[in-house]
Amino acid sequence: MPYFDTASSAPLHPVARQALLAALDEGWADPARLHREGRRAGLLLDAAREAAAEAVGCRPDELTFTPSGTRAVHAGISGALAGRRRVGRHLVVSSVEHSSVLHSAAAHEAEGGSVSEVAVDRSGAVDAADWARALRADTALACLQSANHEVGTEQPVAEVAEVCREAGVPLLVDAAQSLGRAPVPGGWSLLVGSAHKWGGPSGVGLLAVRKGVRFAPRGPVDERESGRSAGFENIPAIVAAAASLRAVRAGAEAEAARLRVLVDRIRSRVPELVPDVEVVGDPVRRLPHLVTFSCLYVDGETLLHELDRAGFSVSSGSSCTSSTLTPSHVLRAMGVLSEGNVRVSLPDGTRDEEVDDFLEALPRAVAEVRARLGAPASAAASPVPAASLVVDALGKRCPIPVIELAKVIGEVPVGGTVTVLSDDEAARLDIPAWCTMRGQEYVGEEPADRGSAHVVRRLV
Repeated sequence: MPYFDTASSAPLHPVARQALLAALDEGWADPARLHREGRRAGLLLDAAREAAAEAVGCRPDELTFTPSGTRAVHAGISGALAGRRRVGRHLVVSSVEHSSVLHSAAAHEAEGGSVSEVAVDRSGAVDAADWARALRADTALACLQSANHEVGTEQPVAEVAEVCREAGVPLLVDAAQSLGRAPVPGGWSLLVGSAHKWGGPSGVGLLAVRKGVRFAPRGPVDERESGRSAGFENIPAIVAAAASLRAVRAGAEAEAARLRVLVDRIRSRVPELVPDVEVVGDPVRRLPHLVTFSCLYVDGETLLHELDRAGFSVSSGSSCTSSTLTPSHVLRAMGVLSEGNVRVSLPDGTRDEEVDDFLEALPRAVAEVRARLGAPASAAASPVPAASLVVDALGKRCPIPVIELAKVIGEVPVGGTVTVLSDDEAARLDIPAWCTMRGQEYVGEEPADRGSAHVVRRLV
């Protein structure tokens, strides 16, 4: 069964498995102790730190191991903000950062700090000029991912780092998605990563803080990891994480070139095989193994189940797979279609025939879901078109409001309007996205007794 969800978590690398088993016998003692067992454990920890630091591009004494990538993000942001509190309490992030960054930003705001979000374009990338405008005299820290975890778009880290350097603002780079796949551009002040993204064991993150960056750890500290990550180190997992990082980076360039060809095939073939699909993310500046597309008139959760039944494990940023029923903040910030969203992230070693099998199974799965939901095959014209229509989709969730809109758009004349009443949060994103895909005009959103009224004017 092909596993196409490495953006969530990669399978354990064989080198990680070997290193983990070996370190279980040698790295169980306390590395802070002076006895033989402690010294042996300490040597393993030091060697792992040196290997990880070499892969990251920093000094060993600049790198800290944490219990997860999320903990690395939280520790890095809170420590940098605390260390630069005299400068100010302003934090700058992009609107498509990982939720761990946005959660830290929300906590900072709750404690009286201020946060600015830099918008992205439709491909999901920030503009360095917009970033420069967001920086202020009281900006203490800026955060930017190296590449987006949902759509794969690479961010202009080098350009933003130069903007931050000129402003005297440290830049934290979340490199979780790219650290094992591509070199991280220089210029960063802090960098975080997560081992389970590159094939290491879960429960290991890393935080690198350049010398000269003012940093004050928050919360209770101890003598471990320079006071930046309290608690006994999981040395076997750390050793396995460092070994697998070195291994994947050694073959990253060749594997990236091979996977990019497979992803290009998916990007080009999906719109040919499945009607009403939007492939999102930058087609060029992107991670080599990841592609995301959204399908009109499809319930994302049902589609994922259908693909799982067909033998393919994929993921989604669709609101239909969320317990909150709100669209992915990444897709919302990009202004692209969220319904029926599928994220395919290929593991190393993916075979051509596995991609071909996926491309064969996808159209059947989408057609099955659309038929189940009663999606329109095409827009049928009414013999006597009405000047305007109102569609009551209150209480109906993604993708039903868009399906109901598509069914009746042909019943109004060119220039006529359809008003969709909806209390579904995803409608705010998906109805305008449908208009863009279909060449219709999204007039706007108006208040209603319940939910909102979304007005669409027929142009074609």
